[in-house]
Amino acid sequence: MRFITANLNGVRSAASKGFFEWLCQQEADAVGVQELKAQADVVEAKFRSCDRLNGHFHYAQKKGYSGVGLYTKEEPSDLITGLGIDEFDNEGRWVEKRFDKPGRKLSLISVYFPSGTSGEERQQVKYRFLAALYPHLLALKAEREFILVADVNIAHKEIDLKNWRSNQKNSGFLPEERAWLTRLFDAGADGGGLVDVFRTLNDKAEQYTWWSARGAARANNVGWRLDYHLATPGLAALARSESIYTGQMLSDHAPLTIDYEFSL
Repeated sequence: MRFITANLNGVRSAASKGFFEWLCQQEADAVGVQELKAQADVVEAKFRSCDRLNGHFHYAQKKGYSGVGLYTKEEPSDLITGLGIDEFDNEGRWVEKRFDKPGRKLSLISVYFPSGTSGEERQQVKYRFLAALYPHLLALKAEREFILVADVNIAHKEIDLKNWRSNQKNSGFLPEERAWLTRLFDAGADGGGLVDVFRTLNDKAEQYTWWSARGAARANNVGWRLDYHLATPGLAALARSESIYTGQMLSDHAPLTIDYEFSL
């Protein structure tokens, strides 16, 4: 199963840069997208499907803001939008498709974590989101296998961004944010036990998925790894290959693809 995650920074913008033409060539089975920046009238009319992929979406109430989607070739057994928490559901941050069969419970999920870069108020929203999400993920893990793809808006370790020294007091690399991920990935009794799938396959430096528009950050590969596949251990163990696509500038983020040895 080929699963791609991509922050579009606006579905219309990404479409104008060739995202859907590129996507139709990828032979993907599932695609999680974040930051649609569009409402149902636009998305359902123009971007509902791509080749054999059919999308389901969770929209923000605010126009031109946030929003997530999940495209799959297979039809789900159930569809869930939102976490059940108004503060975050009003911003369109969670879409989950379940592919349950006798003897198997499995979900694919696309999530857009809040950014705190605009100031302290939004940073506090981000912290509240992290606090609410952690028990939600643990409850989900207790009942089913899942792969969650997301723009997490956090670089976990020093290897995950170029200028880590100068960013230690900036949103996206704050100690509290990084500690949340460390706890999520902790396989011990007090940890979440989820897996950063990309890092199980690639432990090299300078593997980034987002670059600032300032200066020549992208040309010089001065980036951050903000886009993740987070999986339960059983599914993470089936990951076989990864790639970050930088051949075209489809967004300020690059699509991240991981191939797994199982089928929906």
